[in-house]
Amino acid sequence: MKQIDHNTKVQAAMLAAEIECAEDASERIKLGLAVRAAVSADDDLRDAVLRDVALRGAYLSGADLSDGCPIKIEHIHQRVYEAASQEGALDMRSWHADGSCGTTHCRAGWVVHLAGDAGRALEWVMGTPTAAAMIYMASDPQLERIPDFYCTNAEALEDMQRLAEAEAARAAIEGMSQ
Repeated sequence: MKQIDHNTKVQAAMLAAEIECAEDASERIKLGLAVRAAVSADDDLRDAVLRDVALRGAYLSGADLSDGCPIKIEHIHQRVYEAASQEGALDMRSWHADGSCGTTHCRAGWVVHLAGDAGRALEWVMGTPTAAAMIYMASDPQLERIPDFYCTNAEALEDMQRLAEAEAARAAIEGMSQ
């Protein structure tokens, strides 16, 4: 296993990674592809700076995030769906919509917002998508995959509703068994 020097940022690793993407792809997408290339090459990304890296589609099964995020939202799926399903509350084009008085966010933005000051602090350090992914994994360790933070409003709401209903069903079953 190759280890990236602890002072090396993912941006530096990207220079050595061979990635294929459109020339006009955002820096976040390019960084995300570089992280995938590093993981595929069995590089050690401990201490890598992953701020604003797009981890959409990243396979994190088996990743040890237990020490990575002490921030948890109880009933995360129900709370996110309840907040985001209000009229005008979801805009998947922006983490936090400008001029919305804090009432319009994308899915990841809602997770960070619902986590309060701790969520905002994690977002400041890690970036919105990474902070939200960490909070999701800490709040629901059984979550099969990180939700898609780059889909449409309709797709996001459909997935949020599915997860909220499954979470409520699990809670009801656990409540009956006690």
